[in-house]
Amino acid sequence: MQSRYFDVYEGWQKDPEGFWRSASAAIDWFKEPEKIFDGDQGVYGRWFTGGETNTCHNCLDRHVAAGRGGQRAFIHDSAMTGRQKSFTYAEVLEEVKAIAAVMRDLGIEKGDRVVIYMPMVPEAIFSMLACARLGAVHSVVFGGFAAQELAARLNDSEAKLVIGASCGLEPGRTVAYKPLLDQAIELARVKPEHCLILQREQLQAELRPERGELDFSEVVEKARGRDVPCVPVKATDPLYILYTSGTTGQPKGVVRDNGGHMVALHWSMENIFGVKPGEVFWTASDIGWVVGHSYIVYGPLLAGNTSVIFEGKPVGTPDAGTFWRVVSDHDVKVLFTAPTAFRAIRRDDPEGELVEKYDLTGMRALFLAGERADSETLKWAEQKLKVPVIDHWWQTETGWPVAANTVGLGLMPVKHGSPTRPMPGYSLDVLDDAGHPVPRGTLGNIVIKLPLPPGCLVSFWNADQRFREACLDEFPGYYKTADAGVMDEDGYIFVMARTDDIINCAGHRLSTGAMEEVCAKHPDVAECAVIGVHDATKGQIPCGFMVLKNHVSREITDIAREVAELVRNEIGPVAAFKTVMVVHKLPKTRSGKILRGTMQKIADDMPWKMPATIEDAAVLDEITAILKANGYAREGSGLKQSA
Repeated sequence: MQSRYFDVYEGWQKDPEGFWRSASAAIDWFKEPEKIFDGDQGVYGRWFTGGETNTCHNCLDRHVAAGRGGQRAFIHDSAMTGRQKSFTYAEVLEEVKAIAAVMRDLGIEKGDRVVIYMPMVPEAIFSMLACARLGAVHSVVFGGFAAQELAARLNDSEAKLVIGASCGLEPGRTVAYKPLLDQAIELARVKPEHCLILQREQLQAELRPERGELDFSEVVEKARGRDVPCVPVKATDPLYILYTSGTTGQPKGVVRDNGGHMVALHWSMENIFGVKPGEVFWTASDIGWVVGHSYIVYGPLLAGNTSVIFEGKPVGTPDAGTFWRVVSDHDVKVLFTAPTAFRAIRRDDPEGELVEKYDLTGMRALFLAGERADSETLKWAEQKLKVPVIDHWWQTETGWPVAANTVGLGLMPVKHGSPTRPMPGYSLDVLDDAGHPVPRGTLGNIVIKLPLPPGCLVSFWNADQRFREACLDEFPGYYKTADAGVMDEDGYIFVMARTDDIINCAGHRLSTGAMEEVCAKHPDVAECAVIGVHDATKGQIPCGFMVLKNHVSREITDIAREVAELVRNEIGPVAAFKTVMVVHKLPKTRSGKILRGTMQKIADDMPWKMPATIEDAAVLDEITAILKANGYAREGSGLKQSA
């Protein structure tokens, strides 16, 4: 199929407002927008000003009214409990109305903030939609998130209500959430007026009614059958706040609006991901991340798809075939997950034997985003799954893909290591540190011309000036992605690393991502990370950490030497790549991002703080020990600040 991408992108370039006016016709408006784009509003302008709508109405009510209430909206598949349950659009609507009725009885009104602190259970998503129904602003915080970090989010959002759960389930353990919530409320300056707690059978929490704590299921059951109409909101009103960091100082709350968010996500489902209404779309992520907001909850529902809510891990629940079991069980057409999930699957099942056990003939495409997708992992997935494997690139701040290969518009030629080309709405440039364009093929700062398209953040919560300083001031007229990369002669973008991960070795700017790409080519390496460590002579030198595939029995020193030779041969002696350390695991966030910055601080004896989103804190002990054994981290964990 000849790709229509170029015609569509050119159409957007010629008439941006006309493009988004046409896309907005897919959304139900209570009041049509007065302007498609108003450059005089907000920090850089606002989309669909004067329009009124409601996100919950567009996700649920309109589908039910159109006669599609019997279609499945969600499939909850818990690998932790071994249970599966489906919900139709009509059933979800009734659940959402009941939760909204409870919230309204507790005094939640349009504009109020609600923190959701839950595991991957349907009630968490129903609660998000109930907030949207009332015009309340939800802020989802990972279940199990550290109490201090949760307290910071309670303070910044000034939440009136917390919707939580008694516990979350991890392989081999049950994680109590209520004690963390109690501690967070004790620490918080702003106390919520009420807490709704979903009691899970694996662990019951003690509730204190005198502190406004209520049993979620009990009060929702009593409210079942009540009608709660959707509250009209402005297109420019906030739908949610999503905090992206809280490791130092005040957390950064990304604000997403109602109108532009719906228009962009609806457009992306068919045109980028290539799914039709009624088909099953599975994003294997968590609603604590932007990926879960956009493509577990809002994108699929807006487009009339069936979305999978998965509680489990890519490996260990029970094995590296879990993803294929879910795809086969539910006839998933498109799967979207993080590259780190595939690296874990490939590590445990390098020959792809478990893939052969399941019927995957209905699957049409795999999308990867989050951590950088190395070429070897992409090739492995292509060979084993025999479907297009699409690396696409976006951020919490953008809310939907900046660059992708478009299944819906027809695929463009694949270049491994590149998320392909920018989507309509995004005009990309690569600049040097002084803000000047660099030649094609030259490493630089990737920036997006203003205005940002619909669906992107409009600001930080109550912090417009902080948004300007962090994202807009360094390169006037652009949004700074803080990613470094190159654009080739065909206009393909290659995202090489966060700008913080570009190292300066004897005056040469080197991409750690490029080195990782080479390291991953070694047949014994399952995944890797490269950081820049301080060197008195060269400024910085690269240091590599390798996780080997299962059942590798060769001498580690031989593998390390071969990896170093690979980098020298492909990148050159200028890389000064000599130090290779083999570890059992890499430290990662719960979404699979490798914590390179923390590793670098440990190596350079800089003060560091335990990342709030770390999946397994014990991994950093191994990293510290092996760095010490190689002459780094002499002060080591003694410099660690408490989380």
